Amino acid sequence: MRSEEPAARRESTYVSNDLSGVVHGPSVQAQRIHGGITFNVQAQPGVGPDIRPDEVPPLPFPFVNCLLCLAELDAWLGPGRSASVKVGFGALYGMSGVGKTALVSRWADGKRDLFPNGQIYVDFAVLREEAEGEDVSEATRQCLRSLGVDESSIPASFAERTSLFRSCSSGRRLLVVLDNVSRPERVASLIPKGEGSALLVTSSSLIEELAADGARMMPVRPLDRASGLELLTERCGEAAIEADVESAERLVDLCGGLPVALHIVAARLLTNPGLTMARLAGELADESGRLAGMSLGERSVSAVLDLGYREFPSDVARLYRLLGWLPGTTFDVGVAAMAADIDTQSAETMLRMLVSAGLLEPVGDGRHRFHGLVRLHARERAADEEPEGERLALIRRVTTHYLALTALADRSIRLDRLRVTDLTMLLATAPDPFEVKGGQMPLDWLEAEHRNIMDVLRAAACEETLRTQVWQLSEAFTVLFYYYRHLGYWRESLELGAAAAAASLEPAAEARLRSLLSRPLMDQGKYEAARRELDAALACAEVSGDLVVRASVQEFLGRHWEHFDLARAMDAYRRALELSTAANERRGVALATFFLGCVQDADGDHGKALSTLRRAHAELTARDDPRMAARVLAAMGVAHDHLGEHDEAIRTLSVAARALREQRATHYEAQALVALAGIRERSAADPEAVRADLTRALEIYEAGFNPEAKVLRRRLEGEGAAD
Repeated sequence: MRSEEPAARRESTYVSNDLSGVVHGPSVQAQRIHGGITFNVQAQPGVGPDIRPDEVPPLPFPFVNCLLCLAELDAWLGPGRSASVKVGFGALYGMSGVGKTALVSRWADGKRDLFPNGQIYVDFAVLREEAEGEDVSEATRQCLRSLGVDESSIPASFAERTSLFRSCSSGRRLLVVLDNVSRPERVASLIPKGEGSALLVTSSSLIEELAADGARMMPVRPLDRASGLELLTERCGEAAIEADVESAERLVDLCGGLPVALHIVAARLLTNPGLTMARLAGELADESGRLAGMSLGERSVSAVLDLGYREFPSDVARLYRLLGWLPGTTFDVGVAAMAADIDTQSAETMLRMLVSAGLLEPVGDGRHRFHGLVRLHARERAADEEPEGERLALIRRVTTHYLALTALADRSIRLDRLRVTDLTMLLATAPDPFEVKGGQMPLDWLEAEHRNIMDVLRAAACEETLRTQVWQLSEAFTVLFYYYRHLGYWRESLELGAAAAAASLEPAAEARLRSLLSRPLMDQGKYEAARRELDAALACAEVSGDLVVRASVQEFLGRHWEHFDLARAMDAYRRALELSTAANERRGVALATFFLGCVQDADGDHGKALSTLRRAHAELTARDDPRMAARVLAAMGVAHDHLGEHDEAIRTLSVAARALREQRATHYEAQALVALAGIRERSAADPEAVRADLTRALEIYEAGFNPEAKVLRRRLEGEGAAD
């Protein structure tokens, strides 16, 4: 019997009647024929000529911003691409929920004419769920099915599948979109062969291997506030936004520019008429419930971020979790290593993986930070997966790390400053990064890290077992505020330290910290509060029996009395002199002498004051303390002015201001410049020099949020009006 098919399309195989023989070649249909012979007839794999896949998901929500990204995709994959590029290949990467799929959907929807033979879409997130792993071979099978290849005709091996895909895509202009790819292996095998076609990949990670395969790489970043507000307006309507613009902007900020979060927030507002933007913003302001508030049914920001998290190796996932618990907003590789108790080389490798995954953002100078919602997700994972006690262990490690670095910075800036803390054992084995040639300057490091140090202090202060580290870190941290007058932070850090020292029953430490606390309090005009701290410091100092600490408290007490009673101030400074002399504390003697000279000048005894100040200047210069020596020099300039020696006053104050600027003692530089400007005005000196002095002082005060800035600004504006 002869088949009805043409000879060229016919294949036959003989089998025995009991069907136990081997069958060669494709066989999808067998029919028993008389004589015990079976003919198996099968058409060769082919592609339906009318198959035109249209699989890229539609965009159900309004699309905002990313116009530059759309234009760049046009240049890569559309009519704007180079004539030498026959097939386009692009990859979009960014954190989960940032809108990569929406961007692809928007671009593909407007480019149907570029791909007349269709658009194929494969979601690798679904493949990972269904196939228990990401399999490019399975993705190739889906692409073949999309092109009309019958399931029974799809080869088993990956090599044969990709070969068939190239044949099927040849002569066609196709767009192939591979969404949520996490590994690059073999992805380039799905570049369609037809001229004018394109392969577009999205990934939560920066997959550098795709660039090596020829892909153009495009980061997709969170929306800025204006774009986020536009999206919220599109969803909720202009009237709702205009009714409470401030709360709408707050919601956008709390969502961190993530479209997925904004859509969930919009859905909650639209489906709950009683929920106002102000109420929702208030609910989400609490970090502990923010992610829970960004969920609706089974859809949530946490679930979206989980997609990328589940792809991490176990050690990277652990680092990610622990960094969520890290106090502070930015961190370097050293802090990350300490957080996870691993070596810095391993931490650096893992940080690169987290940056590639779009979950960490480099902020320069070797530091990184989380997107706000990602940090909450990491913290959520840590709470669920880390063993009990791990968070306290992490805070202990990080606090000790910052204590060592801050103490090293403090000692690098000024070694012979009074310190109650004995950190000999801790610092004996700690490498000093500030001694490395070309390394960061200690004051620069402190300024860059001061917010993180404050966060560490706050976290550690909540733990009873870390009280000692808290007061020690507070004392070392004070060195920054001698140069940068962050009065709010200075006050808070010392309040935390003093409370910790009191709880630890460390009277010398408590006396030291409470006396230091009087400084920012007085700078803020809170003299009664400063006096209460000094009274407590005096009592603690007496209990401690430490002569140097007692002398130091008397010195601070004198600074307080300068504002109210000069005689009592001088008595306090003389008492400090006696105690420092008895303790053979020469720097303490020099400082008490300096302050005594200032009060003598204020009390009208200018000649005696100048003599006293000269002794202090000589002592501090001999001790190689240029910062304090410059402060004394400024006081000498003021004393010369009071004696009517205006030229000498101008010369001395000019030298002092330059020295203070070199020492980055900007607060005292500003004081010297204001005094200098006043003398020049009275001497009818160059008005431009006066304006230059006041302008520089204003810059310093405004940078430090000093209330004197308002006075200087009015003074400058008044001079301008007169001119």
